[in-house]
Amino acid sequence: MSFLVQDGQTVVFIGDSITDCGRRDVASPLGNGYVKFIADLIAIRYPAMKVNIVNKGISGNTVADLRERWHDDVLVLKPDWVSILIGINDVHRTLRDEPTAVPPDRYERLYRECLSLTKERTTARLVLMEPFYISTDTETDSWRTKVLRALGEYRAIVRRLADEFGAIFVPLHDLFQEQLRYRPADMFCPEPVHPNSVGHLLIAHAWLKVMGW
Repeated sequence: MSFLVQDGQTVVFIGDSITDCGRRDVASPLGNGYVKFIADLIAIRYPAMKVNIVNKGISGNTVADLRERWHDDVLVLKPDWVSILIGINDVHRTLRDEPTAVPPDRYERLYRECLSLTKERTTARLVLMEPFYISTDTETDSWRTKVLRALGEYRAIVRRLADEFGAIFVPLHDLFQEQLRYRPADMFCPEPVHPNSVGHLLIAHAWLKVMGW
């Protein structure tokens, strides 16, 4: 399999803090997380290739926030690829019953609207990244247990939308859970949501692998 990203293409990454990673502040313009790793690893393996990597992550976002800014932050860029990682804030706010909650049915509707707009108004291909939670606490009825239980429905929605829209799917939660069978969570994340550099490297490697890097 050859690398799916081609010379001269534009790849837009969009999501929440896991994508943002300081890209609007100290680590402008790509952040210091998986987006930067992907850009650097592409440059290392394909020195003659020029790929325009764009980071549009914003900390704290839900899919509702993405839907509001989809035109300005995605469509007008006329990307060749759009990679999306969103969902953990949707889960948290729904469990807390906050005014900005995004329960599964709304999550699916708004996510589908973003994908439909992309298909209608661009020629971009889609990469959907599975939302994840770096914990194995499924039995103590803690907050982490509740998040893991709720996350399952959101993960299933992303997988279903990937099939529906012919998108490439990146199974991040499954990959982290496989790692946690052998290694402590602290290797990847100081808490279950925000990966450290090793966790971000796992995300970057998973993305590049499904893209044939």
